Amino acid sequence: MEGFGDIVSVNWLKANLNHPQLIILDATIAKVTEVENTTTELQIPNARYFDIKKDFSDVSSQFPSTIPSEQQFEQSAQHLGIQQDSYIVVYDTKGIYSSPRAWWLFKTFGHNNVAVLDGGFPEWNTQKGKTEIKAKAEYMTGNFKAKYNPSNVVYFESLDVIGKDENFKIIDARSTERFTSKVPEPRVGLRSGHIPNSINLPYTSILEASLFKSKEDITAIFNTLAKANQHLVFTCGSGITASILSLAATTLGYTNSVYDGSWTEYGTLTATTMDNPKLWTKDQLLAYILIFVAHSDLDESKKEKEYILSRVDTTVYKKVNEKFEQDNDYQSIQNIIEAVKSHDYYRNDLADLFADIKLMAFADGDMDQMEHMAYNLLKKVLK
Repeated sequence: MEGFGDIVSVNWLKANLNHPQLIILDATIAKVTEVENTTTELQIPNARYFDIKKDFSDVSSQFPSTIPSEQQFEQSAQHLGIQQDSYIVVYDTKGIYSSPRAWWLFKTFGHNNVAVLDGGFPEWNTQKGKTEIKAKAEYMTGNFKAKYNPSNVVYFESLDVIGKDENFKIIDARSTERFTSKVPEPRVGLRSGHIPNSINLPYTSILEASLFKSKEDITAIFNTLAKANQHLVFTCGSGITASILSLAATTLGYTNSVYDGSWTEYGTLTATTMDNPKLWTKDQLLAYILIFVAHSDLDESKKEKEYILSRVDTTVYKKVNEKFEQDNDYQSIQNIIEAVKSHDYYRNDLADLFADIKLMAFADGDMDQMEHMAYNLLKKVLK
């Protein structure tokens, strides 16, 4: 089809709405932060619902939106009437949110004739596209055949090696506040943090309202983060918004993959140990440093402990304190250096860190000589 690419405009879809090989999919899902149902009863004419959470995810997985098996994807696509020669346009009612995940899944299972509607349903409405009320429908079984493309997917077991390889760049699509642990993760019980050696590019940075920014603007953004010959690995909370960056990178010609489990998997699987400082969260590092200073005079006072517990929760404190008691002074310093270096935690906010240390040390009314020495040592090694 003329003009068909990875992203199509509302005008293109209007002009090709009745093409016999065209199938329109609504891939809307609720955002993890949504507290109420924001779906609409209207849809683009003849749209079919692409159920990411049920039909196109491995529902037996402990992690959300996990990629399904080749067989499951094939059967679910066939039930939607997808043919081998179908041209697929995917949209969602948020604008650009979950539709790129459907695009990525089709690409991963060997179907290249798939595009995302730029601006999604909001832009369709803005440009007064025709709509209809949603209704259940049955489709003639399609002849779609899935062929899994492993180069599109990265799994947990590969991340340690990838993170140390200069030919790769891990890019996290979550908000800066989540990436830097300034706000908690929206999924209950999931620790904050980010994958070691990853960098942050919030998916909203490449959007303007519900539309993708211009190719020139997105190119400029990617040029500041990665080299043209690097393989980009995108991650987020559960693999949904990472697919937005994957779509943008693909249009720019970058070789790229999505870490399917994303932070939900990584944060869960690495939450059980303090042995590797590279995997410490910001709260764990803060607690370790404060405990280190508090114990420099061999006595953590009640008020110092109370201050630490005002900054991190009890579970974090207990876990970090157990680790601290296993380490000697040299090991403690090396742990702190390694954690700060790996995560860049506080590298740009050292003033805040040292203010925390002082507040803790003065919690019992005085910063004694040994605490002052520990404070100066940290300033020296972390500068």
